[in-house]
Amino acid sequence: MKKPPVKSINTVAKRFVGRSELVLQRKNIRESLVSVAGLIGRPVKYQGGKEIGRLVDVVVRHGEDSYPPVSGLIVKVGQSKSFIDGARIAKLTQNEIQLSSAKVDLTEFTRREGESLLDADVLDHQIVDVNGLRVVRSSDLYLAPLDREIRVVGVDISFKAFIRRIFPGALGRGPIPEHVIDWANVASLAHGTGVVRSTESRAALSQLRPADLADLIEDLAGRERNALIEMLDPDLAADALEEMEDDELQGLLRGLSAQRSAELISRMEPDEGAEVLRDLDDDHRESIFMEMDVPVAKQLRKLVEFDETLAGGIMTSHILITHEADTVASALALLVEHRERDISDGVVVVDAKGKLLDHIQIIELVAAKPSATLSSLMGPPYPTSVNINTRLDEVIDEFANNRGSSIIVVDEKNKPVGRILADDLVDALAPTSDSQGFAQGSGAL
Repeated sequence: MKKPPVKSINTVAKRFVGRSELVLQRKNIRESLVSVAGLIGRPVKYQGGKEIGRLVDVVVRHGEDSYPPVSGLIVKVGQSKSFIDGARIAKLTQNEIQLSSAKVDLTEFTRREGESLLDADVLDHQIVDVNGLRVVRSSDLYLAPLDREIRVVGVDISFKAFIRRIFPGALGRGPIPEHVIDWANVASLAHGTGVVRSTESRAALSQLRPADLADLIEDLAGRERNALIEMLDPDLAADALEEMEDDELQGLLRGLSAQRSAELISRMEPDEGAEVLRDLDDDHRESIFMEMDVPVAKQLRKLVEFDETLAGGIMTSHILITHEADTVASALALLVEHRERDISDGVVVVDAKGKLLDHIQIIELVAAKPSATLSSLMGPPYPTSVNINTRLDEVIDEFANNRGSSIIVVDEKNKPVGRILADDLVDALAPTSDSQGFAQGSGAL
């Protein structure tokens, strides 16, 4: 299913993220960085210097902010872990955490929706560097005052920061931002109740090619892989899944709920979705079918039943059916209505009984009068078609003879049921191409 890799994959992301200023470029921010790893275990003191307890973790609120603000601290007081609201923090430096009053109400910490813990959920976990299009592991996080709040502004991915965190006395506790990524360029896949995300990282991810996203997904592990999928728009996520290696995709689907899998597979091209479902075990496949809309499940069930060595097994059912009495205007309106689907070469024309008559390309429709009927545009050369049970090698021969971009697939009654695109044929041949080359005649592709 995966297409050949494309070089220079980070161009779009760099161009997009570069539009806004990154706060780590500011001198005052760089000079005020506080290492989260260096803070953990530090004493938290009341105003006046009396120690209340030791810092266990830092809580951040995620949402639309590019740099998530600190919403509170988790402090070990005696044998309990208490939450202190971030508004009570008067001073936070690498060596001191001081509260704004001599008395603070302590409440037992419980996770709240929309929050994540920096030490438990983000440190030493995989993150996506959107700008560099790579998966890296966070060795340290940096806080700094920004817009009247303490915020996460950067993540350190250096080995030195990792050593500093594991052996606190080895290299000092201060920040060493040698390999720091600005937080606006990060998609952090937190293990808590949500994802520490920024609008910039989400927007930059949406600008990437599906093949690039597939590479990122494959580089992630387990829950972090699933978290990245959850960050993406469902249509974009489905496109990325189409580009993944088969074994990687099977592993991903095993980690997703049947409902989420059904949503994503439903948005894939029908032939791609059928290929994915065909490779699942019967129980897993049926659980996904049960979560789909009935019409979609019915369509995909039919496709799954076809042998992959036959035309029906590699076709997509995305075609636009029109009738010879329809007007050009109505055909164009139909194309506009379905513009999100991969139907870019025109409409299929059938007679009153639903049998194939012709295929009219978009350029012909655009050049014709809106009031003209489709029958007036019909004529040679007529479209190439194959039966749904035609063998793959015969389909290849038809492509070689036709030299077109697609072939229409018809049933026993000559009614169109789908089409085969050139890239569908390449996908079907890919598993055997490395060892034995393409089948005879496929060179014309």
